[in-house]
Amino acid sequence: MTFWLIQVFNGISFGMLLFLLASGLSLIFGLMGIVNLAHGSFYILGAYVAVSVVGATGSFLFGAAAGVAAVAAVGSGLHRGLLHRFHGRELAQVLLTFGVLFIVADVTVWIWGGNPLSLPKPAFLEGSLRVGTLMFPTYRLLVVAVGVAVAVALWIFQERTPFGAAVRAGVDDEEMARGVGINTPRLFTAVFALGAGLAALGGVIGGPFVGVFPGADFEILLLAMVVVIIGGLGSLRGAFVASLLVGLLDNLGKTLLPDLALFTVFAPMALILAVRPTGLFGQA
Repeated sequence: MTFWLIQVFNGISFGMLLFLLASGLSLIFGLMGIVNLAHGSFYILGAYVAVSVVGATGSFLFGAAAGVAAVAAVGSGLHRGLLHRFHGRELAQVLLTFGVLFIVADVTVWIWGGNPLSLPKPAFLEGSLRVGTLMFPTYRLLVVAVGVAVAVALWIFQERTPFGAAVRAGVDDEEMARGVGINTPRLFTAVFALGAGLAALGGVIGGPFVGVFPGADFEILLLAMVVVIIGGLGSLRGAFVASLLVGLLDNLGKTLLPDLALFTVFAPMALILAVRPTGLFGQA
């Protein structure tokens, strides 16, 4: 019983890490219609910036803030400088962001090298919390708490704020939104920067237990795409539920069936899409 509880907890914590990435991808891909294959680059770039800042200052908080801010700025520049020129042109978006993915991968190797790096966790989160006979790492508990807090904050932002209403209006009818005075280009750039910042936060949070290494951008992007597809494009609730599902399947698959780890993730995705092509919470 202890084994299963620990594995479920590890799967939930990894699922919350996936949610940080997939929520930003869902905003960009699902709400704005931008096919952003460079989303994994935001994840790894945020982690690398945090590694450098933490090494220079010794502060994990400063590193996290710097990583999120730097990547949000990069995302804003990418959208304003390039992507807005290809609005509604999915093939051009795919080719452009795929190129950005390779460029960022090469630049990070050039700056930080090709060896895996360690992002140290805060000293006060080094221990574990005992619950009966079980020991839960404090840092993974923080990851779960951050994931839930971000989910609640995004729901409030999307459903209960004027900015969220403006985003929904711009997505539903951009011409009408412009007609009532909403600056949709600036609005979409802000949403893209928010999505990039969430991916960077995932990289910072995941660095201490997933690691920071070349190729992590491809691996994490693949899982985030699976989450968004299973949950349904543009659905925050779908991204949350699917993140937990994929996190559990990935962790249990690697633990129990290491030779079939990818099968345990992609087979349920294929089954769900066969029954519900729009995903669990997607709209037809």
